[in-house]
Amino acid sequence: MPTLQSWIKAARLRTLPLALSSVALGAFVAAKEPTFNVAAALLAGITTLLLQILSNFANDLGDAKSGIDNDQRVGPKRTVQSGEISRSNMKIAVSMTAGMAFLTGILLIFSVADLSNQQQLLFLGLGLAAIAAAITYTIGKRPYGYLGLGDLFVFLFFGLIGVGGTYLVATASFKLSVLLPAAAMGLWSTGVLNLNNMRDHANDRFSGKRTLVVKIGYHNALLYHAFLILVPFVLLTIFVAQRNSSLISYAFLLALIPFINDLLHVLKVRNPADLDPFLRKLALKTMLVTIVFGLTTLM
Repeated sequence: MPTLQSWIKAARLRTLPLALSSVALGAFVAAKEPTFNVAAALLAGITTLLLQILSNFANDLGDAKSGIDNDQRVGPKRTVQSGEISRSNMKIAVSMTAGMAFLTGILLIFSVADLSNQQQLLFLGLGLAAIAAAITYTIGKRPYGYLGLGDLFVFLFFGLIGVGGTYLVATASFKLSVLLPAAAMGLWSTGVLNLNNMRDHANDRFSGKRTLVVKIGYHNALLYHAFLILVPFVLLTIFVAQRNSSLISYAFLLALIPFINDLLHVLKVRNPADLDPFLRKLALKTMLVTIVFGLTTLM
């Protein structure tokens, strides 16, 4: 019988702040709108957390089944690989978490009174797509995570859909300018995945997992990582400038210092295993920037 500690390990709590950041950013941007719906924003957060946990459970199961998780893997030991949780128990957990995410998604849709039938159907479709994406990243005949498409899906679901979708359900409206912070969050989220894939690239290449890092090579992945880290600051600056915000709204730019500091350390890493701490650092720094950016834009 799996222990509570094993399930907590499988849920990978360190990934949750990043998932929440996309919803938080969308909520912060929406908060100034007169139609802001707090309940919808909270339900979006709960649904996002469940989707992230679902993705982590499915990833644990899928990589164990495919053999990607093996003794040569650089990162933390996974629960199915190590035998802490059986495949059958993890399958049940995946199904239950998917069901809970679907339920909270339905509650989210109906919590927004001003959504048209077409918009409700759109969000239902996006919700089902998010559940499918969380599962099929590593599970199925052709998991897209093994084909180098993980970066695109992370950008879409943690960025454009995560931030933009939260704004839409929280205000029952949409502005194209929201795509700027949405894209910024998508790029930072993709940066976390890129670090993960750089850390694991040798084992992924050996095991046949064709991540983007495996496809473009480690050196190019470092250049790509610099792009993912720095461009979001440009996008957020444009967004703030368009709003004619006060000078305090640019306070988030101070985060460039620790972001660049970590980036320089990443560029100097010679042993990919040493990249692991930077995953957590990037996720937490992204959440911190989200909070600073959000609070200052409300002033």
